[in-house]
Amino acid sequence: MTIDVLIVEDEPSILDSLDFILRRAGWSTQAAQDGEEALRAVREIKPRVVVLDVMLPKKSGFEVLKLLRQDEQTLHLPVLMLTAKGQAQDRRIAEELGANSFVTKPYANSDVVGAVKALIGDEQGLD
Repeated sequence: MTIDVLIVEDEPSILDSLDFILRRAGWSTQAAQDGEEALRAVREIKPRVVVLDVMLPKKSGFEVLKLLRQDEQTLHLPVLMLTAKGQAQDRRIAEELGANSFVTKPYANSDVVGAVKALIGDEQGLD
């Protein structure tokens, strides 16, 4: 089975929330809780989109994004970055590294679903 969304988030309550809203919107999900696990998961499951937190153990979201953009196989993989409110510098860095979209924490569920829908480009994810 193809995994639609790889969620990379180390905070259990946020991970559970993202998993719930994305599954409810009709997508299959898998999770990774640190940067190294995220890179392994991308290679193994080949998700359609990655929802990537900036602050992660082992490798930051920025490091993960940079490595994804350096690899020919993941160069065009859509990445939605989760950034903390008020962290304009995080967004600027993520843009420079090649993030496709951004959602600021705390987020509205509809913002995450809408961003993933736009990145996947299909009719799933309608509320």
